[in-house]
Amino acid sequence: MKADAKNGTLPRIEGKRFAIVSARFYPDLADWLEDGARRGLRDCGVSEDAIERFTVPGCFEIPLACKRLGQGDNYDGFVALGVVIRGDTPHFEYVAGECARGIMAVQLALSVPIGFGILTTETMAQAKERADPKRGDKGHDAAVAAAAILALEASKRPGKLGFR
Repeated sequence: MKADAKNGTLPRIEGKRFAIVSARFYPDLADWLEDGARRGLRDCGVSEDAIERFTVPGCFEIPLACKRLGQGDNYDGFVALGVVIRGDTPHFEYVAGECARGIMAVQLALSVPIGFGILTTETMAQAKERADPKRGDKGHDAAVAAAAILALEASKRPGKLGFR
């Protein structure tokens, strides 16, 4: 069962700005993921005019795009979307692994949440199932994940940690 904004199970982040960075290698799947991400952000209180979409050719380019976009103060969070489907060569491992590593490095360096909506599947059928808003809806999940991190407030964090 999906979390529901009406009963308060989704984070509320009104007034925040997001960039959706979408790899367009599989355009139909990218459209589904983007649809889900926009709904997810709206479900968390982000207004449609506070969501901007940027496209890149493939998943390998997503980390650098997020880094460049994140160097200003224009966005409070990002949602990274794309699909990598395993083929007959090691290309899958390089693209998927470096995309994931790069996204983690960027969000830690910038201290800005990046919802990870990169599908890594064995087949096109698996990718369709996960991207489809009526089935897997992973674009929505990635947006809500970024919103949840953004919603963490300093006042809710524990006091001193360790031996300080």
